Amino acid sequence: MSKKVWLYFENGLFLEAKSFGASGTAFGEVVFNTSLTGYQEIITDPSYAGQFITFTMPEIGNVGVNSEDFESSGAFCKGVIVRNYQDRYSNFRAEQSLASLLKEYGVLGICDIDTRALTKMLRDEGAMEMVASTEVSEKEELKKLLENSPKIGEINYIKKVTTKEIYTHKLGKYDAKEFKYTTPKTDKRVIVYDFGVKRNILNELVSAGMDVEVVPANTPASEVIEKFKSGEIGGVFLSNGPGDPLVLEEQKEITQELIKSDIPIFAICLGHQMLSIAHGYDTYKLKFGHHGGNHPVKNVQGKVEITAQNHNYNVPDDITKVANITHTNLFDNTIEGLEYKSGNIISVQHHPEASPGPHESAYIFKEFYKRMK
Repeated sequence: MSKKVWLYFENGLFLEAKSFGASGTAFGEVVFNTSLTGYQEIITDPSYAGQFITFTMPEIGNVGVNSEDFESSGAFCKGVIVRNYQDRYSNFRAEQSLASLLKEYGVLGICDIDTRALTKMLRDEGAMEMVASTEVSEKEELKKLLENSPKIGEINYIKKVTTKEIYTHKLGKYDAKEFKYTTPKTDKRVIVYDFGVKRNILNELVSAGMDVEVVPANTPASEVIEKFKSGEIGGVFLSNGPGDPLVLEEQKEITQELIKSDIPIFAICLGHQMLSIAHGYDTYKLKFGHHGGNHPVKNVQGKVEITAQNHNYNVPDDITKVANITHTNLFDNTIEGLEYKSGNIISVQHHPEASPGPHESAYIFKEFYKRMK
C-alpha cells in the first residue's frame, strides 16, 4: 500500500494518492456511485467498462470478496477510487481481499482521496475523462497522455464484454437463508442478447419462469426470429452494457429487425436505450449520470419504487410519439420506463434486478414472463 498513484482530470485537477490494486496507467471516464453496500457487485458489473468508479461510501474492502458475488466473469472498469481502503477484511463468506481481485483483473485501486470533494466536483462539472498512473508522476506528461487517449464515447466496449459463446443459465435468485442460488422450474425460453449482462438479471429471468439462453451481441436477428417462428423461444431480452449506445450501429440494426418481427421484447438500461435508437430517437448524455441504489422512481400506477441505477445516457422526451411512459425518475423527471405503442415491447432504464440495491422493481420480470408466447 506504499506505492503512489497520480491522477489527472480533464478539468486540470492533479492529485497524488495511494495505490492498492493493479499497477500501470489507465484512461477512462470518472463517475460516482452512491450505494452503501455491494462494492464487489458494482466493480464486476460490465456496464462500468471504461470507467473509474468513485465510491461515496468511505470504507471499502472491509468484507473482502468471494466467488459467488461476481456479476460477470471479471472486472472491466478502469479503476476504483475510495476514501479508505481496508485490506484486512472480516466476513464469513470472504475468500480474498479486494486488492487481490483488482490485481487479478488489471484494475487500478486508488485510496486516500477526498471522495466527498471529488463527488461534488463531478456533480457540478459532470462526468469527465481522467488518467491514473503508478508510473507517471508529472502533471504535464499525464495531461498529454490524456489528451491523446481515446475517449469513452468513441470506443465500442460491447466487443470487450459480450460472451463469445452461446450458453444457458439455470440458476435463480440467491437464497440468503440457505446461502446458495436456487434452481427454479422454467417453462418458457428467452434469448438474452449479451451487451454486458449482469448475472443477477439472468437469475431473475430464471426465477420468473424463463429458460435462459445467452447469445453474443452480434448474433444475427434472423437466427433469433427463426427460433421464434418455430416456437423454440417466446421472447427476447436486451441487456445492460457499457459505453455510448450511439456507436453501436450493428446492435441498432439487429434491434430494428427484432422490432419488425413482432417478438415480445424486454430490455434494461443499454437495451432500453437501443430500443429508443432503433425507433429513430437518439439518446443524450446526462451531466453526471445516475449511479447508486437509492433512486426513487414513480410507476404508472402512481407508486414509488426505490431503484438501483447505473447509466450516463437517457432516452429523449419525444419518444412518447411511439411509446407510453411507465416509469419516471423523481430526482430529475427523466424517463425510466416505456411500453411501446406498436409491438409487445417494454423496457426500463433502472435495474430491477438490483445487486446491489432494493428489489421493489423485480415484478417487471414476471410481467415480461406473462407477455411471452
